Amino acid sequence: MSKLVTIYGGSGFVGRYIARRMAKAGWRVRVAVRRPHEAIFVKPYGVVGQVEPVLCNIRDEASVAEVMVGADAVINCVGILAPSGKNTFDSIQSEGATRIARIAAQQGVAKMVQISAIGADANAESDYARTKAEGEAGVLEHMPNAVILRPSIVFGPEDEFFNRFAGMTRMGPVLPVVGADTKFQPVYVEDVARAAEVAVTRDDVSGVYELGGPDVDTFRELMQQMLLLIRRRRMVLNMPFGVARAVAFFGSVGQTLSLGIVKAPITADQVANLRHDNVVSEGARGFAELGIEPIAMESVLPDYLWRFRPSGQYDAIKESAKNLRT
Repeated sequence: MSKLVTIYGGSGFVGRYIARRMAKAGWRVRVAVRRPHEAIFVKPYGVVGQVEPVLCNIRDEASVAEVMVGADAVINCVGILAPSGKNTFDSIQSEGATRIARIAAQQGVAKMVQISAIGADANAESDYARTKAEGEAGVLEHMPNAVILRPSIVFGPEDEFFNRFAGMTRMGPVLPVVGADTKFQPVYVEDVARAAEVAVTRDDVSGVYELGGPDVDTFRELMQQMLLLIRRRRMVLNMPFGVARAVAFFGSVGQTLSLGIVKAPITADQVANLRHDNVVSEGARGFAELGIEPIAMESVLPDYLWRFRPSGQYDAIKESAKNLRT
């Protein structure tokens, strides 16, 4: 019988790619999510019955334990960019990750992989970075041989980074960013999934690995590259951190008063994160130690950002038509 892996958050952006890779590698896959009826799309990743979405809330002890029964490995992909209701940074990224690891140890699960993030720091000003570090510590406390993967900004067709800012270019001539000089090392989502597969299937892999793509660019440079790809001229305007904090404050007030209908454009926690470079640390283990050569942005971004061009899929045709002789 093939081995079984439980993937918490397996229908999310990163999780779905991991689920697909594990299914292709012959594993049975349980995709543990809060709304399994919205994760039906994962079932075709394998043969009939190989990939199954199951109900789980990582804030609930019994829920976590039930979907882990019989698993040979667990992968935790659950994370949030902003708190919402009971889903706080502490309850999800710190307590939730620790709960999964503790139950995995109790059930004798052989392998655990935790998807964390570059910048995880127990002393960070940002709650996001602090709870990522606390989650790592909780995982390693209960599963000392676990693998911690820390990716930089993850890009891919469903990402919330390039898609979001490319969408903003439709709203006017200015593209505002916070921390324009902050450096990033974007990593392709498929490469992160490959790293997770290696982490599960290789016995000699354990500890922390920082995952960054082949290119390091500032926030401003990333936006300029994106603008060239989508063929739009916009001024990339750096918003000072003080102004950004004010925008975050009034945005949170507006979100509260509207009962969440109006979303804050940025949070104070995100502003704090943007003060620090998001690149692989010097001397850190990464893709090379996992035997993976990461894919560059320029070979992937055009495949999904074309829809933000002025004429979408017809933009290239129109450009070609301009060269025709009349």
